[in-house]
Amino acid sequence: MDYRQLGSSGLRVPALSFGTGTFGGTGPLFGAWGQSDETEARRLVDICLEAGVTMFDTADVYSNGASETVLGAAIKGRRDAVLISTKTGLPMGDGPQDWGASRARLIRAVEASLRRLGTDHIDLLQLHALDASTPAEEVMGTLDGLIAAGKVRYAGVSNYPGWQLMKAQGIADHNGWPRLVAHQVYYSLIGRAYEADLMPLGADQGVGALVWSPLGWGRLTGKIGRDRPIPEGSRLHDTEQFAPPVEAERLYRVIDALEAVAAETGKSVPQIAINWLLRRPTVASVIIGARDEAQLRDNLGAVGWALSPNQVAVLDAASAVLPPYPHTPYHQQEGFARLNPPLV
Repeated sequence: MDYRQLGSSGLRVPALSFGTGTFGGTGPLFGAWGQSDETEARRLVDICLEAGVTMFDTADVYSNGASETVLGAAIKGRRDAVLISTKTGLPMGDGPQDWGASRARLIRAVEASLRRLGTDHIDLLQLHALDASTPAEEVMGTLDGLIAAGKVRYAGVSNYPGWQLMKAQGIADHNGWPRLVAHQVYYSLIGRAYEADLMPLGADQGVGALVWSPLGWGRLTGKIGRDRPIPEGSRLHDTEQFAPPVEAERLYRVIDALEAVAAETGKSVPQIAINWLLRRPTVASVIIGARDEAQLRDNLGAVGWALSPNQVAVLDAASAVLPPYPHTPYHQQEGFARLNPPLV
């Protein structure tokens, strides 16, 4: 397993991390992802550790805390061998202190996560989404206090607008507080919006990307294509309403390219989609998920080899989208491009 620095921090994370949204799954979203109990979760953790996957990602909102509880049980007795990444901020109830990133909410949420996980510290705490109602100074000051108390080692965000992430970094610098080192983002061959602003920001500010849903919400598993509708039993039937949209022709164009590269390499479609991501600037770790051992082992096969430059070019071309203003081709004329060359 390849290990990479997380942004500009000293934390080294595996190129692949394991997402535990399937642990203890309940409800219309997480129940459709998977329902791994403690026994199955421990087996999946065993396989991950054997492969060098040492970071496990969860969130308090996943099945209302059940994911953290099952993960805590699955790693019991080997806490020092793993990194725990969890998230907070999304609503856990209807009360005024059950959502957001206020000082009161963050402290309570971290204490609750620590209890569920059965540990005394969180290696990486991420704000699950922007809480526009809480001043950034309050958020960053609270994170500083949690880090100083030893309850959190590093802090990051997830699904954040670029200007809010930059604002938080400026506040941290002004006050001498720890900077954010990670941004958990949606990024895939059918979801490349991350590249426009968040990727350059991450490169400039030392914020590493932790990629969620690298298979485009299950669309790039190799199970669907131009002449293959969503199969019976697929979680897409239950979760597509939550998925980031993608135009059908573009999806099929990407799948065609993936299948062509798969035929050349002998690798699976998911392995190729994940390997492509691992080559992208700022990507520190790609979060893989699995409902069973076979799916996990296939995803683990995404490392230890490299796509050829020509294969990368084929995938790049098939997945290309018109970037938003001011990154449109008009502003990538020769003069503009000389001033601001693209990262990819």
